[in-house]
Formats: sequence, structure tokens, C-alpha cells
Amino acid sequence: MAENGSSCVTTLVVCLDRTDDVGRKTGLRTPIVGWEAVRALVTDVGLADPEDSGVNTLLESLRVAQSLRDGDEETVVAVVSGDRDSMVSADRAVAHQLDELIAEYEPDSAVVVTDSAEDERLVPIVESRVQVDAVDRVVVRQARDIESTYYLLKQFLADEELRQTVLVPLGLTLLVFPILATLVGPAEGAATITAVIGLFLLYKGFSVDDLIAGLARQARDSLYSGQVSVVTYVVAIGLTLVGLFVGALSVSSLEAEGAVVPTMQFVFDSIPWLAAAGLTASAGRLLDELIQDEPLRASYLHLPFVVVSVGLVIRGFSGFFLEQQGQVDSFVVPSIMVNQQGIESFALTAGQRLAMFVGLGVLLSLVGVQIVSRYTGSTVQGGTDKPEVPPQKPTGSTSAPGEQGRTTDTQAERPERSDPELTDGGSKTASNVAPERTDRGGGEETGPVESPSTSAAAAETDSEQGPAEGDDTVDGDEDDDPTRA
Repeated sequence: MAENGSSCVTTLVVCLDRTDDVGRKTGLRTPIVGWEAVRALVTDVGLADPEDSGVNTLLESLRVAQSLRDGDEETVVAVVSGDRDSMVSADRAVAHQLDELIAEYEPDSAVVVTDSAEDERLVPIVESRVQVDAVDRVVVRQARDIESTYYLLKQFLADEELRQTVLVPLGLTLLVFPILATLVGPAEGAATITAVIGLFLLYKGFSVDDLIAGLARQARDSLYSGQVSVVTYVVAIGLTLVGLFVGALSVSSLEAEGAVVPTMQFVFDSIPWLAAAGLTASAGRLLDELIQDEPLRASYLHLPFVVVSVGLVIRGFSGFFLEQQGQVDSFVVPSIMVNQQGIESFALTAGQRLAMFVGLGVLLSLVGVQIVSRYTGSTVQGGTDKPEVPPQKPTGSTSAPGEQGRTTDTQAERPERSDPELTDGGSKTASNVAPERTDRGGGEETGPVESPSTSAAAAETDSEQGPAEGDDTVDGDEDDDPTRA
């Protein structure tokens, strides 16, 4: 603080608060004077409301005072607040506090620090009492809402897909609307723009772009793979166009009022062509499935029956309404003659005609269901038959004499025989006979001699097992075995 009577220039750095935010949040009364007092006030206000811009204003006051003090000026930092009752009482309270500060410190000039346009309305009060050298308005650089909006816009502009989806239609709208307003009028131009925007929203909402991309990709794959359905789809599109043209042509020649009769006439004349288009497309898809040598799905096989059945039912209902209005003639059943006997031709009423077409549609659908169920049933039954597994030979079984070169699973798993078994031609159990040694040179055998019962059992076992595979010494050594003799 500056002492009274000092020869140095004294500057009053005053922070103005017209709405008394400092008093409401801290409970302190203004004016608050002094560096340490204002510095402590920053902490109190920040703890009470960290998002209040008044904290930045107090800090700015301290910064300005420090900057002036570094320039060898005497500074007095003060915070002045108004009153909460009314604006008049607030301004008078600020004026009274300024008078006290000027009377005590006698500043030569003042620097006013504010954070809003409302606080700047107090500047004339300060100017009426002391010379104001500067007004410093604090603008918070990163307010939460503004900062969030900024970064969202920045992220939005960085996304190419979002730019093309939002900015391009908006730019076209702003570009086309003045042209339409000039040519056809503002109302018509606004209506046209609104309709286009609505179509665009529906286009994006129903993901029509994804559907079109999928169809294009499927068409490209079909062309490259040489599928029959490519040709049938083109034929189906042609039949559809023919059906629409025939229906529109028949409606154009009608003189009936209302929308029911023209609609029924359009459906009656176009449904045969549309059904033929659907039948052609489904037949092409069915042929593709048959050519691929894969199991045929029931949906592809049942689709032609469904298309024809639906076409018959729709034709029957539309013909019923048109016959009631006299737009079409009655359905005439042709005569059927076999060996000069049969049924003469006769005309059906509208109800009989409707019943015949509906019955034919239902009957054809049932036939399709029956055919599909039989086909899929036979396919499943034929596809689940398991191949016969050859019976495995039991463990210990031997091969036939003519199959000595083959090795069965049992023989492959059988452990190799020891040298004594290969020389004497029989297997010996450890409980009856000890290992023997055979003198191949003179045919004389040393060691214990088997008992007759043991020898008989060993011979029986060897007769069941047969000669071991690759054993060339068994047959030659059996003649030299005195025990088996």
C-alpha cells in the first residue's frame, strides 16, 4: 500500500463487482484492500464457485498490480462490490466505497478491471472521482460450453463423411433457393427445397445408399461369376416395365371417376406381367442353385409357387371389383368335348370367378408346399446316410493263409515276440517254462524240457495265431525242435 504524502505516483487497481458476487459467495464486506487480502479472496471465491469468472478477474487485478509495481509505481489493489437490492443501490454503494478509497489512499489514477458489460457500467462512476488510465476487461479463454462447441465443430469438420452428409446438402440448399425464388417464387422455392430435404432424410434414414451399394456389388459379382440369374433379372426388369406400361395405358383410357376403379384396372392388367417377372427372376435364382451343386434351399424352390399363387389371388380380386363395375366381361369357361360328349361353355358370376382364382391360388400354394417338403425330406434323408464301416476283426484274429503280406490293426498293435519264441515256434508262459537257448548249428537244445501239457497248449496257441509276419525262421526251425516232435 502507498503511504499518504508519498511523492511517487499511486495507481488504484480496482476490481468492480456490480452484483456483489463476492459478498454472496464469501460473506465478506467490501471494499477489500491490499495484495494479501485480495490474494486470499481469490482462494475463497474459487472454493465457493470454481466456475465463476470472478476468480479470473481477481487474478487479473493482482497481475496488473504486480506489473505496475515492477515499473516502480505505487499500487493499491482493491475490490469494490455493489448491492443486491437494486441497480441504483448497487451503483451508490460502489460510489461510496470509491470515495472511501480515494480519501484514504489519494491515488493519482486508476485501472479498472471488469469481467462483463454490466460491470463496465460502473466505469463512469470511477471516472467522475479519479482519472482512469485503462479499463481491462477479462474474457475467459476456455468457457466450457464454448470450448465444447468449438472442439465438436472441429471434429465435425475433420470427418469427411459428415462433411459430405451435412455441409454439401446445406450448401446446395443455400445455392438453389435463391435461384428458385427468382424463377418460380419464394413459396414454390421453399416448398421444393423442403421436399428435397425430406427425400434426402428418408434416403439416409432407410440406408438406401447401402442397399444400392449392395445391389451393385451383387450385380458385379454375378457378372464375373457367370450366373444365369443375371439374364433372368434383366428379363424380369423388362417384364416389370411392360406390366407397368400396360397398366398405365389401360388406366389412361378409363372415364371412371374416383381412384378405386383406375387402381383396380391398373392392377388387373399389370399383374400377369409382374407375376411373370417374379417367376422369371425366381427361376434364374433356382437355376443358379442347381448349377452350383450345393444343397437346394427350400425358399428358392417354393418361391415360384408363391409368386404365381399371389398373382392368381390378386387377379381374382381385381377382376371381381371390375366386373361389379362393368369394366370387364364375365369369365367364360370354354367347352370341353371328349368323343362328342363333354361340358358346354358357360359364364361365371363375379363371386364364382373370385372363388375360382382364390381356390387356384391356394391349391397351387399347397402343391408347392407338398413338392418342397418331399424334395427337402428326400434330400435330408439321402444326405444323412452314413457309409457302412467294415467290421473290425476281433483282437487276436489271424489273417487268411493267402493274406500273409497284410498287417491288420490287431497285428500292428501286437508286441513283438522275443527271440526264444521265434526259434522254438511257440509261445511259452513265464509260469511254465523258462527262457531257452537253441543251438542252431547241431539242432541240439539245452535247458529245461516242457511238459506234455505245456507243449500241447503252446502248439494250440501257435496254430491259432499262425506264423508271424516276416518270420522266416519259424518253418525251418520247427523240424529241429525235438519237443514238438
